[in-house]
Amino acid sequence: MKVCDFGILAGLFVLLFSRCDRNPFPQGERLYNAHCASCHMEDGTGLVAWYPPLKKSDYLLKNQSMLPCIIRFGLEESITVNGVVYDLPMDGLRQLDEAEINNLINFISYRWGDKRFVQPETISEQLTECSEQE
Repeated sequence: MKVCDFGILAGLFVLLFSRCDRNPFPQGERLYNAHCASCHMEDGTGLVAWYPPLKKSDYLLKNQSMLPCIIRFGLEESITVNGVVYDLPMDGLRQLDEAEINNLINFISYRWGDKRFVQPETISEQLTECSEQE
């Protein structure tokens, strides 16, 4: 094998592994940074005892089906995340459409959750259910 062959192989190796590490939800990341990071922090760890973490959050994993409603309509009641009670209300993001909510949830799941991706029709169904209760 010639030296230039090693360069080509190295380039392919870098290309393959850099693609695997890329965020598949760039819109979700932009939305998170614009609307969520100021409270939940850029790294998803939350803000001390005021705002809950998303990273390694038992609440997030147990309440996947509620996330679209929480994002759209906010949250008034206290919640317990990883054994800590959080009681500051969260404002809803009513301006986000279903596709944006879908991308936001999928980004959060990709970055800090169980990497379970939600389909757009699931978001629509979940939002319809909580809209009827509103």
